Amino acid sequence: MTPVSVLILTKNEAVDIGDCIRGLSWSDDIVVLDSMSTDATVEIAQRLGARIYTRPFDNFSAQRNFGLQEIPFSNQWVLILDADERVPTALAEEIKTFIASAAANVCAARIRRRDIWRGRWLKHAQLSPYYIRLVRPKEVYYEREVNEALVARSGIADLQSHFDHYPFSKGLSHWIAKHNQYSTVEARLIATNAVARPSLITALFDRDFNKRRTHQKAFFYRLPMRPVVKFIYMMIFRQAFLDGMPGVDYVMLQCMYEKMIVLKSKEYRDNSL
Repeated sequence: MTPVSVLILTKNEAVDIGDCIRGLSWSDDIVVLDSMSTDATVEIAQRLGARIYTRPFDNFSAQRNFGLQEIPFSNQWVLILDADERVPTALAEEIKTFIASAAANVCAARIRRRDIWRGRWLKHAQLSPYYIRLVRPKEVYYEREVNEALVARSGIADLQSHFDHYPFSKGLSHWIAKHNQYSTVEARLIATNAVARPSLITALFDRDFNKRRTHQKAFFYRLPMRPVVKFIYMMIFRQAFLDGMPGVDYVMLQCMYEKMIVLKSKEYRDNSL
């Protein structure tokens, strides 16, 4: 066993939670924080040995912060996962090696993520390859309601292995419905001027990937014709077409998502006049 706890956030994840937990046999402490699921998520997780906590969902940062700060873990380090993510053996071994020698001034580690759709890694179409997922829970916290960012109070290391993410495991309709909700939250933040004023220096040069991404996103919100800009960036500069038709289709979905944010922002502003 590796002395690492695992925190999995769930809401109606019966399709994915079983495979997720079965791939964590190397951990001696698996915790599921469930947002009042109405399917068999909790029953499956309990049957596979996970400890269950429940909390009504309010927003992504609050839910994750509750999990890290209010749940007692058996280990000093916690790996944060979603039910549609999997931990390959290579990453489990690297985590074990890392925590055995991590410096006292390091409280988190970034891990590479591979988004997989229709059996293909979206290597070029994927927008965010690095995520802070391995943490000392009392030394980190989340901010932002949606597309939440983790803030670490001390050093962050980088792991070389990856974890796998299956964003379409529940089908295309589920992905669209989820991003419909995300776009509503983002549009409200834009329309109410709740997005922080970005810094160009931070957006380009900050050593913290999450800070760079937050400020880059704030700049992006201010661009005209954002869906077109996103299409050009993903298809031409990132060469998403090299991922085949799954990559091309993913680009179109991302541009659709951006257009939803633009239209909903305008609707919010028009309704407030």
